[in-house]
Amino acid sequence: MNGHVDENGRALIQIPIAASPDAPFQSFPVWIDTGCTGELVLPRALIESLQLPSHGAVQVMLADGTEHLSETFVCDLEWFGERRTVEVVANNSFPLLGVGLLLGRILTIDYSSLTLSVTSL
Repeated sequence: MNGHVDENGRALIQIPIAASPDAPFQSFPVWIDTGCTGELVLPRALIESLQLPSHGAVQVMLADGTEHLSETFVCDLEWFGERRTVEVVANNSFPLLGVGLLLGRILTIDYSSLTLSVTSL
């Protein structure tokens, strides 16, 4: 999978997301966030527009050290040729792809050429 680095230095990749196993995929840009230990974080507005099913809540720690309870949802992703169901944490800002999806992969970000790739081992 290939992505790019934008003018603000954010590493971005497009991922196909579906609300359920029988729903069609729609691609969205997400920021690669190696500080996020989960799989996927999506803005509440996107979660609502996709009508993702609720999955409960989880305690999260933000970058500033504060903790709070966040709602969770589920969605399907197409990830390296496989349809995969993942937990989505709701936020009020940006879509993030965390290390939960990067485990077992090689992430290469080249800031000189503004490119990125995620590959299998």
